Amino acid sequence: MNLTEPEVIFEDRHEAGRKLAAVMEDYKGKQVVVLAIPNGGIPVGIELAAALNAELGVVVCRKIPIPMAPEGSLGAVAEDGTVYLNEAAVKRIGLSREQINYEASKVRVDVKQRSMLYQANRLPIRVNERVVIVVDDGLASGITMTAAVESVRGRRAREIVVAVPVASATAVNKLERVADKVFTCTTNYRPKFYIADYYRHWFDIGDDEVLRYLEQWRTRRQPKFGTAS
Repeated sequence: MNLTEPEVIFEDRHEAGRKLAAVMEDYKGKQVVVLAIPNGGIPVGIELAAALNAELGVVVCRKIPIPMAPEGSLGAVAEDGTVYLNEAAVKRIGLSREQINYEASKVRVDVKQRSMLYQANRLPIRVNERVVIVVDDGLASGITMTAAVESVRGRRAREIVVAVPVASATAVNKLERVADKVFTCTTNYRPKFYIADYYRHWFDIGDDEVLRYLEQWRTRRQPKFGTAS
């Protein structure tokens, strides 16, 4: 294999979730809570929660895009509105505090709207004193996942586990400092890293599809778990 190009190891996010569950079998049946980061983390989280016989919820966090370079990240906004900055990017780009606050404020509104949309007519899942697995489809910088972990920690989870199919070594090192445990199917040590390169079928997931996923899960699992409290 050419080491400059990653091997495709997942057909799609569903297969990635099933492979992730295979490395986390010790959590099966232990009444853990899986919180998926929308949008891409939802199908991964569904497969993981189903395999572990766990409850499934969402934790909404969004990156703060760099102006004129939206693929980059200035930081992320957590579900509780807290901003976590990518200090290296902020320093490199040289934006003023006012500019950063402006960009963050736009994302904070988006996070609030998405949280209301995804959790409409659903009571939040109780995480207090429980083991929580936070899931996404991959970690590049780890900034968004850091925001999610800190948001969940504020809800007094007993243990916070980060689980992703693929991550950069830099992101894993970062998350190991803020989460209790980090699980991946594979960790990338190459100079360049793109999450999409590890999936044969990669596409954006819209809000409507997220809502369909969540409704399908609720319908399938409600007879077992009932309403979360």
